[in-house]
Amino acid sequence: MNHTPTTLNRRGFLKSSAAFASLTFLPSASWARIAQGRIRTAHIGVGDMGASDLQSIASHPLVEVAALCDVDANFLAAAKALYPGAKTYRDYRVLLEEMGSQIDAVVVSTPDHTHAPASLLAMALNKPVYCQKPLTHHISEARKMAKMAGDRGLVSQMGIQVHSFYDYKLATLLIQSGIIGKVSRVRAWSPKNWGIDAAPPTGSDPVPGTLDWNLWLGTAPERKYKDGLYHPENWRKLLDYGCGTLGDMGVHIFDTPFNALDLKYPTTVRTECREPNGYSHPERNVVTYEFPATAYTTEAFQWIWYDGEGAPASHPDLVLPGGEALPEQGAMFVGEKGNLLLPHFMQLPRLIVNGKYEKLDMPKIQKDFGIGPPVRNYNEEGNRHYHQFIDACLGKAECSAPFSYAARLTETILLGVVANRFPNRTLNWDAASQMFKEQEVNGLLDAGYRKF
Repeated sequence: MNHTPTTLNRRGFLKSSAAFASLTFLPSASWARIAQGRIRTAHIGVGDMGASDLQSIASHPLVEVAALCDVDANFLAAAKALYPGAKTYRDYRVLLEEMGSQIDAVVVSTPDHTHAPASLLAMALNKPVYCQKPLTHHISEARKMAKMAGDRGLVSQMGIQVHSFYDYKLATLLIQSGIIGKVSRVRAWSPKNWGIDAAPPTGSDPVPGTLDWNLWLGTAPERKYKDGLYHPENWRKLLDYGCGTLGDMGVHIFDTPFNALDLKYPTTVRTECREPNGYSHPERNVVTYEFPATAYTTEAFQWIWYDGEGAPASHPDLVLPGGEALPEQGAMFVGEKGNLLLPHFMQLPRLIVNGKYEKLDMPKIQKDFGIGPPVRNYNEEGNRHYHQFIDACLGKAECSAPFSYAARLTETILLGVVANRFPNRTLNWDAASQMFKEQEVNGLLDAGYRKF
């Protein structure tokens, strides 16, 4: 169905959504449904990754898909065909206003720039939220997301599905067991290229009749539509809407080191990339973070990220036994007693000691850690993270990537995204004040929300 969008600005949407909360959440229908063991879900963004999220959430036997929302009529029609009983919307604000008392949880699978506006509005209605990674587009939004979820006691989960995969949990247990001693650095990489080094396009193209371009832009700055850019997928390359390769794959690949090493906030970040163009992310990046020590790291700990064609750059830390090629994407933990290679994904971590592979004693590891045999079934592994969220909504589980954790990871990742606009400079981050010491950088921590 078509709806006329209401006006939303940065100050107004939280104020108005708080008012909605007092009106729409008072009825006990949601609690009654949860007590009966079922969850009615609303899905904001149902194309591409949103379609996958929808399918995975809906595969839980106690889920009823109640509402679907997308700015693209084709995506919306495809989702509606699969879930004919769900109500459809183009504007997530209208969905939440009309369906607030009829839904129990919200799934946000939009481009990055709409993650926080949609999630905050849903949480203001006291709805548990599953939000795709990275949690937010702007650094300033991350802690707001975590605070609202915490203050309201809401179930929350960021969509880093591999966080719940066997291999990543195993790597975390191995690192924390001290298998390679304290870790001094992690080198991680992805050859994906979510960047554009060419000049911005000129002119504009007609907006497809199936796309509501104003609603797609949402709170982000307005631009003219161009075929082949923005929608449905190249938005990741653009500063106003996505977070580049670091914001896409970096969140996945840094997740296990971040979790296993119990990292908090970095103290410095430095990037090597092309000069900023004010429009798009660089095609190649090397980003180096420094962190305070933890129980699992040496005093001086670094995380080094490589992305773009040819990543990673050659380095002695990344030489494998027998001259073996590195996995296409992955992370290398460098420890006092050896290294641990964690490919991305669905491959067991590999222990390297004195330049040779050491076989993991999996029967002993399974017994000691109580984790069972390795799983190599993506269908089984793929839905685990989603089902954990639904089970948590039902009071039967706890989420492993709640916003309290996801906000720290996202903030860290986004510090590198911001640093790309100040290449070859070491930037100093003060986590307490949530500011860079370099004042000229702080204007990029936030952005005004466009009225739409």
